[in-house]
Amino acid sequence: MLNFQRIFVIAVTLLTLLSAGQSDHCQAADQKLNVLFLICDDLNCDLGCYGHSMVESPNIDALAKRGVRFEQAYCQYPLCGPSRASFMTGLYPDQTLIRKNAILLRDRLPEVQSMSQMFRRAGYTATRVGKIYHYNVPADIGNDGHDDPESWSRKFNPIGRDKTDESKVFSLRPGSYGGTLSWLAADGTDDEQTDAIGAEHAIKLLGEHAKEKSPFFMAVGLYRPHTPFVAPKSYFEKYPLQKIHVPKVPEGYFDTLPAPAAKSITRKKDQLNLAEDLAKQAIQAYYASITFADAQVGRIVNAVDRLGLAENTVIVFTSDHGYHMGEHGHWQKTTLFENAANVPLIIAAPNLKAAGRSTKCPAEMIDFYPTLADLCGLDAPANLSGVSLKPALNDPSARPRTDALTQYDVGYSLRAGQYRYTEWGENGSLGAELYDHETDPEELDNLAGSTASETIVGRLSKRLRARIAEARQRPTGLLQKPAPVKQRRKK
Repeated sequence: MLNFQRIFVIAVTLLTLLSAGQSDHCQAADQKLNVLFLICDDLNCDLGCYGHSMVESPNIDALAKRGVRFEQAYCQYPLCGPSRASFMTGLYPDQTLIRKNAILLRDRLPEVQSMSQMFRRAGYTATRVGKIYHYNVPADIGNDGHDDPESWSRKFNPIGRDKTDESKVFSLRPGSYGGTLSWLAADGTDDEQTDAIGAEHAIKLLGEHAKEKSPFFMAVGLYRPHTPFVAPKSYFEKYPLQKIHVPKVPEGYFDTLPAPAAKSITRKKDQLNLAEDLAKQAIQAYYASITFADAQVGRIVNAVDRLGLAENTVIVFTSDHGYHMGEHGHWQKTTLFENAANVPLIIAAPNLKAAGRSTKCPAEMIDFYPTLADLCGLDAPANLSGVSLKPALNDPSARPRTDALTQYDVGYSLRAGQYRYTEWGENGSLGAELYDHETDPEELDNLAGSTASETIVGRLSKRLRARIAEARQRPTGLLQKPAPVKQRRKK
């Protein structure tokens, strides 16, 4: 009898342990994936993991080693406001009707469900730290800017020394910062800067979620490297001026471009033909700002690991668009060249089969929304224009899309394989550009008018116009409110 009782007790104990194990397994399987969405402002692909020989970005590089790095990811509009409204809704700028800055999302699409709203409705806490929708930088640092309140459960607007020290900033146009080349090698420490304050708050919130085991969608928008390029002096010291190279353009280059393309790179007259010393200082400041932003990314990602959130959190790192630093003789954004259209994109998630690898799969920023919905098992709205990139996260050779579309002003550009093809005006009435990245990665030799390129131009033109038509389709079930037509006053 004693042996029977002992066997019975052992059996009950084993069944209890097994049941507990199954319960824990089911609980883990049912647990929602969190999302940490990290985005820099005005960051191009001048990063170590993208092959830049000088810029130090150890933390972003480390994230690339644990995620999938997209080599051909593109914004839909190379300007902050239109780009951000586009990826937060999964719709093209011709669908959001936002093609310039300082427009509130609900003024154009009052009924739209933003990406973070989808997570809110699924029971997540959706948090904004810093800049996600458009802000006038640096004017709006510390307030809501042109935010969308319906997108968030809570928000935090960091403000630091870079804002209060504005009077110390050098600018090509004194008193003008956001749209003009401007910079400051700042006194003080990292912790006094806006982005460091934002990173610290994000880390605090991550700690709360880890303790409460509550699901979150946290979007952390860093302000750097947007002008003014501000970082503590130690970051400037990493980039000696004598080691900095200023890009050059061939003689007569502007004459090879359609008029709207030439206008896009020459419209800022005070930034044309910069003196060599000023150009080097601007590049130094931009690189310093990138490395400072990288340090804040590292702090946040390290907190994810330290708090035990890594096994249940998707991390996305990107920028709102690319940026010129003297390429094509241009500084800043708003062109249809690779420099302004191409963005860094790294996606890290639990159990990715392609983790640590890169992919040439074309990606558009409107793909963020459906991709995160797919990874997290949520139902995205049926009217999204993006596609899920999940196949490429498990197989770098997968191609959920075959090309990427970007627009600016009256132009549309397609990056397809080795080519970039651009048309200006309706059906190319104002000119076209064709660049072969295998022979001309800097996009300085426009092949659109050559007889040898007629077949390629014909094929890409047909594809581009089909993509434009798709991007102009009205989103199903959404009310669009176009901007009121300005009436001319009678003389």
